[in-house]
Amino acid sequence: MPTTLDWLGCATFRLTVGNLVFFLDAYLDRVPSAAPTGITTDAVTRADWIVVGHSHFDHLYGAERIAKATGATIIGSYETVRIMEAQGVPLEQLMPVAGGEKIRLSKDVMVDVFPSQHSCVWTSQPMPASEAVCLGELGVTYQEQQDRIKELWNQLSSLGGEVMSHLQVSAQGVRGDGGALLYFFETSEGSLLYQDTSGHWSGILQNLRPDVAILAAAGRGNIDGEPIQGSLAQFVARQASLLRPGKVVLSHHDNWLPGFSRAIDVAPIRTELARWTPKTQLIEMGYMETYPIFAR
Repeated sequence: MPTTLDWLGCATFRLTVGNLVFFLDAYLDRVPSAAPTGITTDAVTRADWIVVGHSHFDHLYGAERIAKATGATIIGSYETVRIMEAQGVPLEQLMPVAGGEKIRLSKDVMVDVFPSQHSCVWTSQPMPASEAVCLGELGVTYQEQQDRIKELWNQLSSLGGEVMSHLQVSAQGVRGDGGALLYFFETSEGSLLYQDTSGHWSGILQNLRPDVAILAAAGRGNIDGEPIQGSLAQFVARQASLLRPGKVVLSHHDNWLPGFSRAIDVAPIRTELARWTPKTQLIEMGYMETYPIFAR
């Protein structure tokens, strides 16, 4: 059963297993100043399942239109499901999860859902360069984090009319990230881990052994609830050392919201991966490049 992966920008991918089509996140309709990926939600005519890593707009926006157009079932947090119901997606197409669920997607495909962590967007460097070493900011309370996030969103208002218009259109009334999730797919060809934000629980990752791991490479990494004391490149490599996959694919590393995000330099990540997990192959994908993900 052939299995292919397409990167559609930000942390969104299309996974095709035989005749089944899975969307991993659904953020296709970006701000016009971002580099075009070659696809929009209007062009999506096939989808069986949509799995959503967390409820922020750059992951969830578009899932409602794809689900309505194709009949796909959306799997996501209870916050994701609340938003999708409010957007008019029928309840029979919504499957709320919190981590710990095993879901049969087809005769040959299963997915396990695990709780995860969101990147530390509340830190003084929410989008550092991949080689930048960030230290400190440990033990920051939840209330302090929320105050800093409010300040961050206020700063976005200075990014210009185009970005503000996009943020207004894509605003879905989200109340936080809804709880980040990891998805571990098992197919007849191999296993795939999907992560859409740079955070994890170490105890969960160390017990998973995917053949391929999609790992987010943006922001200040979150390890067990605290910001990494090091660089983003080291964070990605540390995750790979816990998972020990044959291949790593990066996500969320493009300049998806100019003025806020940055195109991540992959070279430091490649160097750290070679040092931490020399047997792991880094797969660098371009937009809409169909890759046979389990090919040897």
